[in-house]
Amino acid sequence: MNWEKLLSTKRHREAVGSTKSKEDLRSEFEKDYHRIIGSASFRRLQDKTQVFPLDKSDFIRTRLTHSLEVSSYGKSLGQNIGEYILTYIKDPGFTWRHKEEICHILECAGLIHDIGNPPFGHFGECIIRDWFKKNLSTMMYEGKLVESILTEQMKEDFYHFEGNAQALRLVTKLHYLVDENGMNLTYALLNTIVKYPVSSTGIDKTTGNIKDKKMGYYLADQDVYQVIAKETGTEGKRHPLTFILEAADDIAYKTADIEDAFVKGFISYHQLKEELKALEEREPNNTFKPLEKLEHKYQSGIQRGVKNPEEYAVKNWIVQMQGFLINCATFGFTKNYDAIMNGTYEKDIFSGTYGEGLMHLLGDMAYRRVFATPTIYKMEVAESVILNFLIDKFVHAVLYYDTEVKMGEIEKRLVSFISENYKSAYHKQAEGKSEAEKLYLRFLLVTDYICGMTDSYAKRLYQELNAII
Repeated sequence: MNWEKLLSTKRHREAVGSTKSKEDLRSEFEKDYHRIIGSASFRRLQDKTQVFPLDKSDFIRTRLTHSLEVSSYGKSLGQNIGEYILTYIKDPGFTWRHKEEICHILECAGLIHDIGNPPFGHFGECIIRDWFKKNLSTMMYEGKLVESILTEQMKEDFYHFEGNAQALRLVTKLHYLVDENGMNLTYALLNTIVKYPVSSTGIDKTTGNIKDKKMGYYLADQDVYQVIAKETGTEGKRHPLTFILEAADDIAYKTADIEDAFVKGFISYHQLKEELKALEEREPNNTFKPLEKLEHKYQSGIQRGVKNPEEYAVKNWIVQMQGFLINCATFGFTKNYDAIMNGTYEKDIFSGTYGEGLMHLLGDMAYRRVFATPTIYKMEVAESVILNFLIDKFVHAVLYYDTEVKMGEIEKRLVSFISENYKSAYHKQAEGKSEAEKLYLRFLLVTDYICGMTDSYAKRLYQELNAII
């Protein structure tokens, strides 16, 4: 892989003729940024769950604030790594212009990396997968089992439903502004957000390669992905900037989850101390001492006379850890630069760094002390009732949409609720397709609609359809 191709400014729809304004001095990637910021899909992230759904606190993060943080960390990592490549690695194929471009790309990628996620966070993805696993084997279509009509990859797309694949679909096809090309973003940016460059039938968790863990694109969007991969020269490998985007995402959510959990009362200062003490005992040779840093922040809070030195310590420690982890990710990428550029690197870029143990601890602690608690479980059970109801209603409503079979009056009304943009995308893709392909695309039409919902809209629609006033 080489940087000139990797940072491709091509778009699916190129500008017609010589229409570029002489006054517009923005780069192609800066134009991407403005397209994203001005989109309705990006704005909806303000009402989508990061950890705590429908939370009334204005401190707790949403998908929007999380995405802004990922964008910020991504840009900072781009600056660090770009500078290091220029100064120390001295790759002749990497220039000052490339450094500037990767910063803009990562800034944009951070904004849209979660744009395809359904309501209620990652649990929403689980609900969608489970619904299709439970129902496709019993659902009938024109006297046949749906499971027997769809191809293996069509079924696996739903059984392994992914917000990552939905993000690619949304920005390339569903965000209808000018035509069916979505936001019409640059290929470099689009490839950066494809964390898993494999189809649903290509998932293989036994390889140990991070790129094979999940799917990165649907069968319906495979042609789009193949064009992107060809133009950027990745051809089934991970784009190097994807490693950086993933690191930015990991830093953002793993540190933020701890801070939000502390504010919500799930984790105390003393519990964090105990966890860090255990980490240091497991890693006696690690010269970076996060426990010592936390205790120092606590003492600093006391000296400053703050009202709550524990809160002062935790929040300031989080900021310090974010800086430390940015340095670790920079080291991880540059240390493995050749393998990443060859497409042979199989891990995340924290692997083998001083930050690896801390990253694992933060994620594990959030799971044990927040996600796996009765409080969160109760919320998730309620969320599953909402999403299962909506998926069930709309999948059955679209079953005979766009066919010769007459639809029921209720089904017609339900289909009328679905965005015209999404229905236009369906009709465009369905042209000349077989009945099996059309059925598959109608199911995607439902997941497109569900994923476009905010948490509040999903809850409100559920209440309205159940006559709950």
